[in-house]
Amino acid sequence: MSALFNNYARRPVHLVEGQGTRVMDDQGKEYLDFTSGIAVVSLGHAHPAIVEAVQKQSEKLWHTSNIFASPEQEKLAASLVNDTHFGHVFFCNSGAEANEAAIKLARKHTQKHTIITFEQSFHGRTIATMSATGQKKVQEGFGPLLEKFKTIPYNDIDTLKAAVDDEVAAIMLEVIQGEGGVNPVSPEFAQAISDICQEKGILLIVDEVQTGIGRTGTRYAYEQTVLKPDIMSLAKGLGGGFPIGAMLGTPALFDAFGPGSHATTFGGNPLGVAVAQTVIDHVFQDDFLKQVNELSSYLVEQLKSVLPEDRFTVRGSGLLVGVACQEEVASYISKAEEAGLLVVQAGPHVIRLLPPLTVTKEEIDKAVELLASVLGIPVS
Repeated sequence: MSALFNNYARRPVHLVEGQGTRVMDDQGKEYLDFTSGIAVVSLGHAHPAIVEAVQKQSEKLWHTSNIFASPEQEKLAASLVNDTHFGHVFFCNSGAEANEAAIKLARKHTQKHTIITFEQSFHGRTIATMSATGQKKVQEGFGPLLEKFKTIPYNDIDTLKAAVDDEVAAIMLEVIQGEGGVNPVSPEFAQAISDICQEKGILLIVDEVQTGIGRTGTRYAYEQTVLKPDIMSLAKGLGGGFPIGAMLGTPALFDAFGPGSHATTFGGNPLGVAVAQTVIDHVFQDDFLKQVNELSSYLVEQLKSVLPEDRFTVRGSGLLVGVACQEEVASYISKAEEAGLLVVQAGPHVIRLLPPLTVTKEEIDKAVELLASVLGIPVS
């Protein structure tokens, strides 16, 4: 019996090596990795610049307490808020921690406690972020959830308006629901949220844990909408594979997080910051983001060219792409793995494609060919 808890439905593949979009298991079999560690390995596996950053920093300093000044954290924070309306950053270790900080900041600043979230959302697995998550399967078995979360249907303007009252501190959403099915916010719903937040003085929290850091073709996914978040959470792609998360807030929220109000031991440690700065220096270049959008268009075009519209729907943005199927997709995920393509689900009916942002057109061609074969579609 394994010494590990059984809380992951692990696949029977032991990956031991990777380079770019390709990974290899302990039997020498090669795969195209269209999971990126679930939107984490933004620059691909073993990117030379990240390897160099880790090596250099590992020879200098691994950890100091956050009681000491950190010019490196200051530089990374400035890179994240540059040319945005945000003013300040809190560094942590994960998306769940970033969302915990967001919830705490919203409550402390407003001195209100109700937060509106949405069905099929995913914000984490701590008690608070699990309570914010709009999926019963994440919440079952853990007893009473944290109070004061209202979870309502996504993209439903009338229900949103009815849910708003004087006790609401914030509205919290993903611009594209990743785990929930690759569901984009509609322009009309985004406008309604923006209007309500401005009219009622409600804070807007945008969870960009999966969609941020170039994943959707812009630095942050909210930039493609009318939404202007007061608070934003980041993780996954920020570290390119190294654990780091961040919460960004506007200048108006600065005083709510004074000394002693919130903390984390490992957040913003020197190794994580060095890697994240390297990722940002690459991803936030205009040419890089232009390439992500070109690759996105190519991937979507290739998928639509081979997948029959009466059976499949392709949706998403950037290199966060979902293939919605009429049937459940669990068996297709396993068959794709056997064929040498790693993908993940986004709910029972959606295959999620999350290649590294450095994927090539040739790798996209091969992935589409393998996926079509798995789905029983002949490709000429």
